[in-house]
Amino acid sequence: MPTEPSAEDPEARGVRLTPVLLVLTVVSGLIDAVSYLGLGHVFTANMTGNVVILGFAAAGAPGFSVPHSATSLAFFLAGATTGGRIIRGTGAGSRRTWTRVTLATETVLLAAAATVAHVTAEDGRLHVYAVIALTAFAMGLRNATVQKLAVPALTTTTVVTMTLTGLASDSHAAGGSGERSRRRTASVAAMFAGAVLGAALVLHHGIAAPLLLAAAMSGVLAVLASGRD
Repeated sequence: MPTEPSAEDPEARGVRLTPVLLVLTVVSGLIDAVSYLGLGHVFTANMTGNVVILGFAAAGAPGFSVPHSATSLAFFLAGATTGGRIIRGTGAGSRRTWTRVTLATETVLLAAAATVAHVTAEDGRLHVYAVIALTAFAMGLRNATVQKLAVPALTTTTVVTMTLTGLASDSHAAGGSGERSRRRTASVAAMFAGAVLGAALVLHHGIAAPLLLAAAMSGVLAVLASGRD
């Protein structure tokens, strides 16, 4: 929920980072549905899966592409590097600025990917490589910022392996306190929801529609995000 504006604390103006990051996790599900289902079995948000797929492709497993996976990894790393420079260039204290600049840039990149997907042939090299490059760069950029924000239990919006690990290992069943279980559960649910929605859109409408939706969601958050957890 939006917090009350505060002249003394501009960081508190807007929607808190916890719901912002949960919505971004939905966006990640959309992006990976686009890339995996629509671009030939490659991830552009989840680099863990992408490294594994690159290994499959390198071993000669059918249905996977070394160039696609390598392009995704390269542009993700370039995006993360750029994200680190943006964070350092916008000042050490303004989480709100980091977040809004990153999400505004992500919006532009995802909108560009949606445009390319709409105007180019689905089986063309430009179509595939441009969308891979734009979405992977956007996710790398965002991941660098999310990691720097360090919101407890939400330090990534593109994978849920560690989230699931924390959910189980800190649960009452494991003798833990169950602290942040709701936040972790919401993160897993957000990724699942994004993947379901993205897959449905890709299967019935192609990849431009989910990319446009992802851009719109990121754009709204770029305007509304605060710097508070």
